[in-house]
Amino acid sequence: MLLYTSRPGWLDMLHKRARKPRLFSAGMNGPISCIFVLFVYTINMDYQHEQHTVHLIVYHIIWCPKRRRKVLVGLVHDRLKQIIEEVASSHHWTVLRLAIQPDHVHLFLRSNPYTMPTDIAHAIKGRSSHILRVEFPHLQRMPSLWTRSTFYSTAGNVSAQTIQTYIERQSKQ
Repeated sequence: MLLYTSRPGWLDMLHKRARKPRLFSAGMNGPISCIFVLFVYTINMDYQHEQHTVHLIVYHIIWCPKRRRKVLVGLVHDRLKQIIEEVASSHHWTVLRLAIQPDHVHLFLRSNPYTMPTDIAHAIKGRSSHILRVEFPHLQRMPSLWTRSTFYSTAGNVSAQTIQTYIERQSKQ
């Protein structure tokens, strides 16, 4: 495609003004440098063909416990992983990557076009909070297990590798 304009160099000016996306937020600890991934998870990022739809819907969802307490360790970590996988399979979602840190959860998940991303987090946080607080009495002392805040990001073929790198980096800290 060839663009004609009366102002030469306007495209260069626009390109210089464009803000580059930030891979890591400023509040994260650790140096930001080039990261070379030696081992890459192979993810099925093909389009899903259903009766009347074709889609590729992948979400990166992050949430944390109330007051960012480091309670997702040991048996709680293992049980939370099991609960998330149960909820995902019951709703026909595919967990592509799950990283549970002591104070937050990263979920990289493939969904369908009929489910809103807020419903995904609501279903997982609701069921996991109920089950974990029944099975682990020390979690009942918290006013609630999860915060109301949740981070949502959509991903596709282009940014899936970026999200994988980010989750791997967070897992190593």
